[in-house]
Amino acid sequence: MSKIIEQPRFSCALGAQQTVIAIKRGVPILHSGPGCSNKISSLIGQGEGYAGGNTIPCTNATEADVVFGGERKLKDVINGAFQVIDADLYVVLTGCTSDIVGDDIGSVTSKYQEKDKPIVYVETGGFKSNNYVSHSEVVNAIIDQYVDKFKNNNGVKKGLVNVFATVPYQDPYWSGNLEEIKRVLEGIGLDVNILFGNESNGIEEWKTIPNAEFNIVASSWVGLNIAEHLKNKYKTPYVHFPYLPIGAIATSKFLRQVSEFGHLDKNKVENFIKKEEEKFYFHIEKTADFMLEFRYGLPRKFYSILDSSYSLGFSKFLLNELGILPGKQFIIDDTPEQYKESIIKEFENISEYRSAEVEFNVDAGAVQLEIEKEKEKDFQEGRALILGSGWDRDLATKLNADLLITSVPVTYRLVLNCGYAGYNGGLRAIEDIYDRVLNTYR
Repeated sequence: MSKIIEQPRFSCALGAQQTVIAIKRGVPILHSGPGCSNKISSLIGQGEGYAGGNTIPCTNATEADVVFGGERKLKDVINGAFQVIDADLYVVLTGCTSDIVGDDIGSVTSKYQEKDKPIVYVETGGFKSNNYVSHSEVVNAIIDQYVDKFKNNNGVKKGLVNVFATVPYQDPYWSGNLEEIKRVLEGIGLDVNILFGNESNGIEEWKTIPNAEFNIVASSWVGLNIAEHLKNKYKTPYVHFPYLPIGAIATSKFLRQVSEFGHLDKNKVENFIKKEEEKFYFHIEKTADFMLEFRYGLPRKFYSILDSSYSLGFSKFLLNELGILPGKQFIIDDTPEQYKESIIKEFENISEYRSAEVEFNVDAGAVQLEIEKEKEKDFQEGRALILGSGWDRDLATKLNADLLITSVPVTYRLVLNCGYAGYNGGLRAIEDIYDRVLNTYR
């Protein structure tokens, strides 16, 4: 039985176009109907990158292509892209139309691969999955069809790691988050392939993926199948940290777990952690007077409408660093069944003394109604904080709650290099949360 979902916080599988855009000088080529790409960009776009937005080459499949097939048109678009867009990597992605018709994009693309063109293909018909899943499929396809050609260049390089931590653009703060994760990992002595964004060395960095000593997954489930694929393909081991590390406690735990797994210099790691924690808590101590003076007007409870990595990361941070108590947490990333139990266990142990109730529900409209009911029951808890998207602004206004926009669509924020991961991200989160609190005082 079909069900109407209100306010979905992710896109269809074709949303993996944003994964390609996040690679330096990467270009998606879409074999899809007109309008699909524009809808994705409007939901999770936040900038066009090197060749995103209206620049993306597309076959704009029509009824004629359904009847007669669109392989010839795809070939023409690929030829045009090579002539017009100077890129390091081209990734052909399919929409629903071409996947239903059964166009053989592998056959079309392979002709260019035989000529050593930097092009790969992935079937991403929107009905097949969502962009969390197709993100990993695109990364694996690039590894299999392009990166694998360079696997024997230098062998394993000690200290080199590949990081899989967040889905570009689906996470509005992906760029800042990846910058901070790279910074702290380099701080403990690692050479980091971050793969996406400005801190990456682009496709030259991707070519060294097989040379990594080990891989790091800093996410509840997205990226695990990439790490498993690399383990099977190149025998590269991986360490898994099950949420986005936010603030000093989580980031120090993350670094120690990576250090232990990689047998790093313990003194160097601890010295870096000590320096970062001293800086972090110096700024926290400066807020003591503010926290005391405004203690009755600060949020005492929080609700999240986020994906699992952000929800876990913020839940642990807000409780353990700021003392804000968790209400019910709603996860809206369509988490695969095999990962739900481990996520629930993390919520059961978000601190030594507290747990949080969690619900998996992709219908954010229904989630908003639940939060209204929860808040009505807990009105004595005082002021609340909601972690959600721009769509939750009316809910926050109705409940007289504070809203931190941490999920797409962002709508009411301009995001450049802001990030909430790591030590610096934790400080930024505190600033953003209490900035909204102070803004309500007259």
